[in-house]
Amino acid sequence: MSLKESASVVLETCMAVKPGEVVLIITDTATHPSIARCLFEKAVELECDPILMTMEPREVHGQEPPRVVADAMSAANVVLAPTSKSLTHTQAKLNANQAGVRIASMPGITLEMMGTGGITADYLVVRDTGFNLKSRLDNAKELRIVTDLGTDIVLDIEGCNWQTDHGICHEPGSSSNLPAGEVFVAPKGGNGLFVVDGSMSGMGLLTSPLTIKVEEGNATEITGKGAKQFITMLENVGPPARNLAELGIGINPAARLIGNVLEDEKVAGTVHMALGDNSTFGGDVVAGIHLDGIITAPRLFVDGEELVLPFQEPA
Repeated sequence: MSLKESASVVLETCMAVKPGEVVLIITDTATHPSIARCLFEKAVELECDPILMTMEPREVHGQEPPRVVADAMSAANVVLAPTSKSLTHTQAKLNANQAGVRIASMPGITLEMMGTGGITADYLVVRDTGFNLKSRLDNAKELRIVTDLGTDIVLDIEGCNWQTDHGICHEPGSSSNLPAGEVFVAPKGGNGLFVVDGSMSGMGLLTSPLTIKVEEGNATEITGKGAKQFITMLENVGPPARNLAELGIGINPAARLIGNVLEDEKVAGTVHMALGDNSTFGGDVVAGIHLDGIITAPRLFVDGEELVLPFQEPA
């Protein structure tokens, strides 16, 4: 898929932009400029009114953008954010959604990712897959995750609001990552261990697993080769953001594990767990950081019954 074809998928298929709509494209100096430029040019071709803003990179995922960028987000019809650090879990994004803005966050997007992998998925299929999985989880009370590497954690999800990130943002106030493809929730709590063996936000592909012990919904112990780096990222934003923020289930069959969490967390047959901010999707923690860890080959048990994930062969 060419860069222009990818831009068409983003603007036409995913965002359904209309002539005259203000399309705000936010990028930073650490992201390849061709991506934002191509999105801008496609918006012009579709007779939108595009605006391109370039800022300095944020220090961590979930850090707020400058005030002028945040204000512009709430004033647009559509926001596209190909940035090096994620704006997904920010108050700026939440406020813009509440103002009716349609938003696609694309943190860490690269030229290669714009042409291959998750972005090439049939997003109508991804949407249907997500809705079907969500319907099976909506009334669940407890979710247990187990892997051969030592993950064994039980999450309290009773009454929690499951959400689907499927890439189709046609309604006012809707938002998605691109590439898209996950069903996710902010758990009420959890106890146990989870072992991240795929990749971790800010650390890329892991050469050695990272083990996180969770007690009453908070990470109390972090061990493994990359533990010091991970703890430093958490503590650099102020008070440590050690709360269990998210459980997500990947549902994009075209996504690949490449060391970029934007795509990694969408890989079908994986789950991811995050610490930090969850205020934008049903939680109550505002932390200024959100770090996802990818867990491969999981087994999930919903209220004691094993759940076969989309595109995953039964054990």
